[in-house]
Amino acid sequence: MSPPKKILIIGIAGGLAQMTARLILLEHPTWEITGIDSRSVTEVPQLRGLTAVNMKYSRGNFENLFRVNKFDAVYHLGRISHVANEQNLLAKRIDLSVMGTNRILEMCERSGVRKVVILSTFHVYGALPDNSIFLPEDAPLRASIRHPELRDVIEMDQICTNWMWKNQNSISTVVLRPCNIVGTQIQNSMTKFLGGPLALRPIDYNPFFQFIHEFDMANVLYRSLDALPTGTYNVAGDEFISLHEALTVVETKAVPFPIVLAGGVNNFLKKFSINVPDYLLDYLKFSCLISNKELKKHLGPDFLRFTVREALELIRLK
Repeated sequence: MSPPKKILIIGIAGGLAQMTARLILLEHPTWEITGIDSRSVTEVPQLRGLTAVNMKYSRGNFENLFRVNKFDAVYHLGRISHVANEQNLLAKRIDLSVMGTNRILEMCERSGVRKVVILSTFHVYGALPDNSIFLPEDAPLRASIRHPELRDVIEMDQICTNWMWKNQNSISTVVLRPCNIVGTQIQNSMTKFLGGPLALRPIDYNPFFQFIHEFDMANVLYRSLDALPTGTYNVAGDEFISLHEALTVVETKAVPFPIVLAGGVNNFLKKFSINVPDYLLDYLKFSCLISNKELKKHLGPDFLRFTVREALELIRLK
């Protein structure tokens, strides 16, 4: 019988990280999970086998953490989201998302970690008018062409994929690029957009979207430990839905407007604390659909529990 595994989850204050920890401990109650976050961990549920620690993402702290613990696997779920927040300056995001990632990968390489799972996003591809249908993993990452504020997301993804192939013979690394994750336990841009009191609905555009429920995403993260070999994987189901239909499903009051007025309408809504990141406005014009062929090779065709409509309907449980 193999000894209990020790897992590090970076970003444990997030709902998705906590769901992933629950799934791991449900299947492997003897395993030990250390969860760290630069944010407060006082709201992290007390689970047997989970130790939550508030920690600044500095080189010294990471060196001490990896020196004291011999981790078998590391989940890097600590990327700062782009939920509109004036305090979330680009320099801060670059320091935590890019520089912090460099420190984490360096420690994994030096400490003999055998598995690394990294959460990126489909936003690295960008919503552009010439996007092909169902972008594969080797499609160019063009999000920062129109929105420099997404530069840290692309840099983090590229750092991770380059490091992944460099160390493929010694460390199994998985980089996940999920579509829009929605649910009641996470506070990302799309869930806030759909679940808020008002949502923007362009009258002259109706792009298609892919959605994955937070539980299904946590399950993909859990299964990445054993089921996914080294590689980059888009995460999405086979279904997609138009923006107008999605807004109807979630029953959010929509604000119709011509897309040419998007910036002005968005600035007006911000006065009422309804914040939509500027880059998200492009996704209200152009579809950005991703292929799931690579993921299905390893997880099978029916790896999702919830359909797109079910995932959207569950937002209303908030």
